[in-house]
Amino acid sequence: MSPLRVLLAEDHAVVREGTREILERDPGIAVVGEAADGAVVVSLAARLRPDVVLLDLALPVLNGIAATRQIRAQPCAPRVLILSAYDDEDYVLAAIDAGASGYLLKTAHAGEVVAAIAAVARGELVFHPTVARYLIARAQRTEQREGLTPRELEVLRQAARGNRTADIAVHLSVSTRTVEAEFTRIFTKLGVSTRSEAIVQAAARGWVSYEREPPIP
Repeated sequence: MSPLRVLLAEDHAVVREGTREILERDPGIAVVGEAADGAVVVSLAARLRPDVVLLDLALPVLNGIAATRQIRAQPCAPRVLILSAYDDEDYVLAAIDAGASGYLLKTAHAGEVVAAIAAVARGELVFHPTVARYLIARAQRTEQREGLTPRELEVLRQAARGNRTADIAVHLSVSTRTVEAEFTRIFTKLGVSTRSEAIVQAAARGWVSYEREPPIP
């Protein structure tokens, strides 16, 4: 099999040279190019068509997150594997959202980096354990906030129409206490504390409309 073609982006020359030496010890990897800034790596990715771009986030001219997004938007885009000193949740999630297939910290051993390159080239996702915890936490937050039941959604829709608790209770054939309990659960799931905030959140997701309808008779 032909070696995997890897494009390396790292602004510190010593780190870049050391990383290249590590990668080239493996016969299954060929480093086809190097870049010291984000704009150059985007250009090289389009011209060299590597299999994987090994990318630092702290790049000058164009940061690693923006570079990742532009690389992944290219035709026949290569996979992007982040190798960074940053384990901040915001950086991590932004890189994943930009299209990175993997995220390793610079504390990783040489063998881990080589194995990760091969894995993302196969279409797998590879994350440092800290990064994986961030992704799991975000998935849990999303599930908690967006997992509204059909009745909770209907309560929100009625509230968005300007209907009061008593009107909603009549519409759903339940007690006002039940409607109030539904609102409490909705507030918890959406991370808000008022009906107005809940309606804004729901409207932003396209669940309800602000258009007021005639109150329930």
